[in-house]
Amino acid sequence: MIRIKSRNFNPQLGLALLALWVTVLPQIQAQEAQLPEMGSPAEALMTPGAERRLGQSFIRRVRETLPLLDDPLILDYIESLGVQLLAAAHEDPNGFQFFIIDQSVVNALAGPGGHIGVYTGLILATETESELAAVIAHEIAHVTQRHLLRSLEEQNRLLLPSAALLIAGVILGAQVSGDAGAAAIAGAQAAVLQRQINFTREYEQEADRLGIAMLAQAGFDPYAMAGCFGRLSRSGQITETNVPELLRTHPVNANRIAEALARADAFGARQRPDSLRFHLTRAALRERAYTRPEQAIAHFSATLQSGRYRELQAEHYGHALALVRAGRPEAARAALAQARQGQQQLAEFVILEARIDLEQGQTEQALRRLRNAISLAPEHWPLRLAYAESLLKTGRAAQAIDELLAVSRLRPGNPLLYNKLEQAAIRAGNLGATHRFRAERLYVEGERELAIKQLEIALRQRDLPYHEAARIQARLETWKEEHNTKPNQRGERR
Repeated sequence: MIRIKSRNFNPQLGLALLALWVTVLPQIQAQEAQLPEMGSPAEALMTPGAERRLGQSFIRRVRETLPLLDDPLILDYIESLGVQLLAAAHEDPNGFQFFIIDQSVVNALAGPGGHIGVYTGLILATETESELAAVIAHEIAHVTQRHLLRSLEEQNRLLLPSAALLIAGVILGAQVSGDAGAAAIAGAQAAVLQRQINFTREYEQEADRLGIAMLAQAGFDPYAMAGCFGRLSRSGQITETNVPELLRTHPVNANRIAEALARADAFGARQRPDSLRFHLTRAALRERAYTRPEQAIAHFSATLQSGRYRELQAEHYGHALALVRAGRPEAARAALAQARQGQQQLAEFVILEARIDLEQGQTEQALRRLRNAISLAPEHWPLRLAYAESLLKTGRAAQAIDELLAVSRLRPGNPLLYNKLEQAAIRAGNLGATHRFRAERLYVEGERELAIKQLEIALRQRDLPYHEAARIQARLETWKEEHNTKPNQRGERR
């Protein structure tokens, strides 16, 4: 039986859980004897295909209820950390999707289907790159060990996949939005549910153990996990309400920290300097945190003058970003020149200088600068996206579409890209492409019926080229077949 004890517990959420339990329990009891146990308990509960579909529902719910940060450079940096850790763990990075939640909450979360969310507050709260990597490694371990599904099986002994999907949806809904009408996590409620339902102490220890091994194998400091938890724990001892969300959803005590230190002893310390991108990412987030650019300019000017900063180049970079936002491109270019010493081709610097070029009306120089950088790193998607956006700003919508399509091949299934493609198609006056790209966005967001309707509208457009109509028709038939195929009892498609 699920028990939730909290003075902050949301009655609406409790009623939803109770109603769900009452609804599905008779079905489970009626069908439990008919279903054979196959494979591991988690696999018996839900197949990988069903878990992927649950992951799509999860990320759609996240996008509906939380402010996601779609900054390509910051997302690319977080993904680069994830890829390093996954390579060390011999895991396929294609099975993971990282996203950033734009809130000052110090936390991270792992959802179904390999979705891992990192809050901007966590990035700013970590003091070293190894600490940030430690939290990401911990969440990766939750995913690789399928802790969510295992916790469902252990709590409820459910064998009916549809019930598992429903219950997981409620639990994940609590993680994403504890209040029905809120657009942010209700921290205490989500913490209670995650602590008491999702991740038991055993799972936390397992995630610590595997995460520390990942850290060491990837060349990060294995002591960073214990260090991060310990430092946050000490900082939250003033009152209960000051405890960082990371410690609410991942409860820490002295024994757990001691165990993490003992595990790190087996690997020994790694003296790894923080990358420049770690500091640039933090500087960009600090700049964004100020409502008015003048406030950000004052902050970076003060830190540069007093010498109170961790990394000089990153501080100049944050200053340059603030100056651009304030409409002072000449001053921004001077600050950027201070930032990029010895790092001329770093994407953060190239993209910012191209942005300054555009602010000053030097469009050809901006495009040439980006093209040159892309020629050196053709698979760097933030550079290519910046180039496509620059093309769009200069009225070259058709070229922008071609470049965005190239980016979409590097980043398949990204709704942000399809949204940009849709806007570019509107600017180009191409109605067929507009509906096609809108359909692709809806499809990756899990709205298959709406996506099918958009493709049908696209096919009705006049002057639709034959090859484009054939492509849309083939896509439409595939989606209709998927839509008409029902999952069987274990969540598999027939």
